[in-house]
Amino acid sequence: MDFDFNLILVPATLFFVAVWLLDKFVLKQRQTRGKGNENFIITWAYDFWPVLAIVLILRSFLYEPFNIPSDSMVPTLETGDFILVNKFDYGIKLPIVNTKIIDTGSPERGDVAVFRYPPQPSISYIKRIVGLPGDHIVYDHGQLSINGKKVAKVPVEFSREKDRLDTPTAIYHKETLGEHTFTMRELEGVNVARQAPYINYLENGKYSGENGLYWEVTVPEGHYFAMGDNRDQSADSRFWGLVPEENLTGRAFYIWMHKEPGFKLPSFSRNGTID
Repeated sequence: MDFDFNLILVPATLFFVAVWLLDKFVLKQRQTRGKGNENFIITWAYDFWPVLAIVLILRSFLYEPFNIPSDSMVPTLETGDFILVNKFDYGIKLPIVNTKIIDTGSPERGDVAVFRYPPQPSISYIKRIVGLPGDHIVYDHGQLSINGKKVAKVPVEFSREKDRLDTPTAIYHKETLGEHTFTMRELEGVNVARQAPYINYLENGKYSGENGLYWEVTVPEGHYFAMGDNRDQSADSRFWGLVPEENLTGRAFYIWMHKEPGFKLPSFSRNGTID
């Protein structure tokens, strides 16, 4: 997810609004010549600016569609899922500049959030919010604890077609973060955290030990710690650090379509809410 459609939508909307106002109060071609007889740019302005304005308001302040490009959130989200993101939940921001103008809320623990990738803000990432500002997170040989309380983790049977071809074996657990209960995927005998720069090398409280099987992080104010549900195949906060509050885009809440790569028709079999 690496292109901000508002970079086209905002200038186009402003241009057509400006042309519409110019004709409405100065040129008055539509008034004097009649509809369809004015300059074609003026015709387009009358036809397009209301539609563009509505789309801009919906995308910028309420809901925005995104496409999932990787497996980092499997099994919650699959590559090819098309999702809707609620932008109102995390505050109303001006498009393009991303400046918050109205504070309508903050992420809750367990939310699946879209945000601008901190090392390269032009790219959008999607992960699950594990740590809120002030949280102390401990990972101890597969068990997450937050503020001294273990995160509920229960083994589950889960069937996924693509896992049959994977080595090593995929292992699934149900985890509960806040109000969210979801399925999390790990790979047997693999611990990606042993190669994660942030928890291994940066001064974040206590360095990782035992090849990433144990680590601790304290989340500072104004930041969030995010991880993928596909724990051993996700480049997340363990690798590149924390998500600043100003980078948040919104909460992913619904899968509305799925499209496999190549010349395949879209499917609606995965439609549903995102937990």
